[in-house]
Amino acid sequence: MEPGARAEVTLVDYDPAGEEKVVAAALYAASDLPDDRLHSLAHSMSPEERTAVLRAYIGERGNRRHKPGRAFERTGYRFDVLCDFGAFRDLQRHRPLTIEWQTLTPRHGYATPSEIAEAGLETEWHGVMEDSAATWATVAEAAGEDAAQYAVSMAFRIRFVMQMSAREAMHLIELRSSPQGHPTYRRVAHEMHALIRDVAGHTAIAEAMTYVDFSEVDLERLEAERRTEAKRLAAQGRD
Repeated sequence: MEPGARAEVTLVDYDPAGEEKVVAAALYAASDLPDDRLHSLAHSMSPEERTAVLRAYIGERGNRRHKPGRAFERTGYRFDVLCDFGAFRDLQRHRPLTIEWQTLTPRHGYATPSEIAEAGLETEWHGVMEDSAATWATVAEAAGEDAAQYAVSMAFRIRFVMQMSAREAMHLIELRSSPQGHPTYRRVAHEMHALIRDVAGHTAIAEAMTYVDFSEVDLERLEAERRTEAKRLAAQGRD
């Protein structure tokens, strides 16, 4: 069965009443009502009222490291993602979530950074990718697709799912949209945020993610890379 055309990030599962449940959970410790009554109350609220409850529950966040309380664990999201393997390896590092990935192969194609074209190296780039795919095919035939993954360039795309609570979604989306982030996983984070807001309809939860960064960051990323290189050279000088 062919996968068909898909977006880079797809929200494949969520609870339509999830935001109401988060609001009810946020009210729980400050109330003497049972959980189901609080859910009924949250269900009767307007979107503006739910936003106000979550804003009061979270309080003033001085930076993205100030996390919301456990109420945000009351609902969750499951995303299907198809992006380059390099970005996947960074997203894979998040532990308080469920992540499952498929075997890495050249079948989904590869990403070509804009810098390659700007440097006039597209021919060389495509040649390297073709060599990687050919090596994969040779190893796969001789030793199987599991071993052949080692021959696949990190620019090739891999499909994986990420399932997380709203609390973890806030952490991941705010962190991975930061100016120092790689353009691919910044884009994934932005798409996740938009899907929570527009597809799940959890506007109050999306609005609570106040440290999602949408800025143009070429200069910021360059400066971060310069700092990293300076630290590397300084460490070499001490050896």
